[in-house]
Amino acid sequence: MKKGILGRKLGMTQVFTKSGKLIPVTVVEVEPNVVTQVKTNETDGYESIQLAFDTKREKLATKASVGITNKANTTPKRFFKEIRGVDVNSYTVGQEITVDIFTPGEVVDVTGTSKGKGFQGVIKRHNQSRGPMSHGSHYHRGPGSMGTMRPMRVFKGKNLPGHMGVETVTIQNLEIVAVNVEDNVILVKGNIPGPKKALVVIQTAVKNPGKVNEMEELNSYEVVEPTVESTEEVVETTETVESN
Repeated sequence: MKKGILGRKLGMTQVFTKSGKLIPVTVVEVEPNVVTQVKTNETDGYESIQLAFDTKREKLATKASVGITNKANTTPKRFFKEIRGVDVNSYTVGQEITVDIFTPGEVVDVTGTSKGKGFQGVIKRHNQSRGPMSHGSHYHRGPGSMGTMRPMRVFKGKNLPGHMGVETVTIQNLEIVAVNVEDNVILVKGNIPGPKKALVVIQTAVKNPGKVNEMEELNSYEVVEPTVESTEEVVETTETVESN
């Protein structure tokens, strides 16, 4: 069955496998999600669960959201999202969902809100080609022909300059590289939509439900701080050079 969880994008980094292979990953912080509602066909006409994520102060929450979280015996939350296609019989109101519902190698879909680009032209917004830049050309980065002569109007759907970004984007078939239960972190291979600290939804892949790839063991690193003896040796060497 389908499963999902809400998280916050922290940024990108890279990890290495035991064989030395580099894997670019996106770090997603996932605090325990709370099931605030369980919707069924009998009561709501469809089946889904509502997840709440990211605690905030009660004075900043609406009365409606506080009423929902009080029924689940939890603190006020900032984000609420529904996950459809799940087995509602295996969830109860107030239940916590943690990162351990996913395993390394599992294929997932990640949904987020893309970065805002502001007002952009057709070259950046729609990936159109520019005109010639020399030989007296007065057409460089314009939108091109607006259409045929006879309708004497611009057809709907014409690619024009305008606001770009801030759209719901889903990247499918991404691979989970690692799951850190202690730090509530999931490492997803590749990039995911949205700026840093943005809300993302990680769900079971629609096109490959239940698929788990074989993952090579990752290499771990420890930061070794310099000992007192090595520090003293450096100081003695420095003093000798200064005296000379």
